[in-house]
Amino acid sequence: MRLIHAFSGLMLISLALFISCKPSTPKDSFSSTDTSGEPSEIIDYNNPPAEGFNFEASSPHAIVMADKIMHAMGGRDAWDKTEVISWNFLGIRTLLWDKANNRVRIDIPSENKVVTLNMDEMNGKAWENGEEITGDDLTEQLKWAKSAWINDSYWLFMPFKLKDSGVTLTYVKEDTTLTGIRSDVLQLTFENVGDTPQNKYEIWVDIEDKLIKQWAFYREASQAEPSFVKPWTEYKDYGGLLLSGERGDRDITDIKVLKKVPKGAFESAGELSL
Repeated sequence: MRLIHAFSGLMLISLALFISCKPSTPKDSFSSTDTSGEPSEIIDYNNPPAEGFNFEASSPHAIVMADKIMHAMGGRDAWDKTEVISWNFLGIRTLLWDKANNRVRIDIPSENKVVTLNMDEMNGKAWENGEEITGDDLTEQLKWAKSAWINDSYWLFMPFKLKDSGVTLTYVKEDTTLTGIRSDVLQLTFENVGDTPQNKYEIWVDIEDKLIKQWAFYREASQAEPSFVKPWTEYKDYGGLLLSGERGDRDITDIKVLKKVPKGAFESAGELSL
């Protein structure tokens, strides 16, 4: 009997030492488990949060899910290496984003207007009916272009921005989309970022493929019901990135990932060849 007690004591000491010596999991890694509950592998998604992401108030499970979403859509490396993207926003305007240099060109055909903006320096050019806009009118056009880019890019690239500065990301519940897709629901709230930090979003992440399949927009975070709920479907591969343009009655179209900025795109209002 004494031998059994002694052996049991040694086993408990050994187990405690084993647990205490396990390495911690990096913040942008995920530890999967086998049927016994023990970690079986460490998956490093190489998706660190941006400076200013509210890590402390965000849910650990939601953060891991953000990494899985990034991975499912092509991965952080593919996103970082993407340099130029163009798209049409709701049939209203076309944006050319020089992601590598943080510049945007916005064409508004209905107004015969073109605005180009360096978003780091907040300078650029604008033309209406072929005539260059200057002075205070130009300043107003550049401010408008920045706001338009913030809004329009979020409608297309939100899945890559779940761990951006100012974001708090939390897990809400398991639910189904309006079309019956079993999903995990995450919530995004904001602080001191963008034009409308009072907004809130909920996103439905497909449990099977880890892609966002639906989102709900709350104009005010305190709203009990969303301002709208839209699908996030019809993913296609664009240069190694999976992007979705289907938003029900508000679609993103003409999505292109380019290798370089078209010649003269930021110097004149001439028609672009994409």
